[in-house]
Amino acid sequence: MPPTRDPFPYPPYENDDTFTGEALNVQKASYSKPTHLSQQEDPWNRLNATATLSSARREVYYFDPEAPNDNLDFNLKGLYNHHNDTLKNKNEVIFQKETFREDHGRILKNRVKERPPPSDHQKYAMREWVSPRKENIHCIEGAIESHHSAATNRGYSRKDDGGFYSI
Repeated sequence: MPPTRDPFPYPPYENDDTFTGEALNVQKASYSKPTHLSQQEDPWNRLNATATLSSARREVYYFDPEAPNDNLDFNLKGLYNHHNDTLKNKNEVIFQKETFREDHGRILKNRVKERPPPSDHQKYAMREWVSPRKENIHCIEGAIESHHSAATNRGYSRKDDGGFYSI
């Protein structure tokens, strides 16, 4: 075999560089400033200087006085009150205040709590209507019509001995 033989199949496969017939310039132009100088400007400086709650908690000198030290502290801080909550499940005994209440005073997430605007509850208050006279509960006049009633289903009502009422 001649040494000039092409080992690849014919026609040759094309890729992004050779599809148009000419190779593209894949190298980007270098940045205008070196990295150590551009990291001292915004937005890099702002992002690196501001700690999130999660990153602040991972720091060496972070201390949370309200955090439980061990399992006993964790159970004692729970919402369980053995005077009122007798025979609760094991998982309900260790429910913490931060999970269910808003008055714990701790910041748990990087979110600003949005307060809903005050609404006029008096303007849209629900009114309950009470009938001025007592209606008979056995009267079907004015009831919603349906095919489900005691008269249409023999198994709807039974006698004490298990038999059916005759109509």
